[in-house]
Amino acid sequence: MTDPYWNHNVHYHPEVLAAVPDGCEAALDIGCGDGLLARKLATKAASVTGVDRSTEMIRQARAQTPANVTFLEGDYLDDTTLAESKYDFVSAVAVVHHARFDEAVGSLARLLAPGGRLMIVGMAYNKTALDWVISGCGVPPSLLYRRLRGGKRGPSGMPVKDSSMSWGEARRAAHRLLPGCEFRRRLLWRYTLVWDKPQEGGP
Repeated sequence: MTDPYWNHNVHYHPEVLAAVPDGCEAALDIGCGDGLLARKLATKAASVTGVDRSTEMIRQARAQTPANVTFLEGDYLDDTTLAESKYDFVSAVAVVHHARFDEAVGSLARLLAPGGRLMIVGMAYNKTALDWVISGCGVPPSLLYRRLRGGKRGPSGMPVKDSSMSWGEARRAAHRLLPGCEFRRRLLWRYTLVWDKPQEGGP
């Protein structure tokens, strides 16, 4: 699939797809926007649900809907929108900073089936001198990617918000809330967080 646009979130879509477990039956993309990632997930999972609280984003997503994808308008923080403990894979790209981190992560974990996998691509802000150095290293590759990919950078009407957590705060909160998770800061101003929910009755 050729992406219709490039931005720092789309750049990490391959990381999300690589995290999908083999034999995934039900996948969920939180904050699906125009549905670009959900449509990619449709090649890796038997069924995919994309959810977004933006009416405009869901309208755009439904304009291209593969047979095994369903798009819903709703808020994943509302426990009546989505079924609890249903999904083998849950992705959330540039989503969790729109709410309190502990509330967002708790809701995502609740949606996962036992043994399911959560993949977050998140944002944070620079607080330390090292943060600024690492962020500065991302400028040249970002400019290069923009030049190579060019054109449109994302769907119109996409809600945006700055993160209220620093990189260190996000890392510490992730390990506290999701023991055993893999948290990695990435070059292009994102972090990735992968966590496997324990099986019922497991350790």
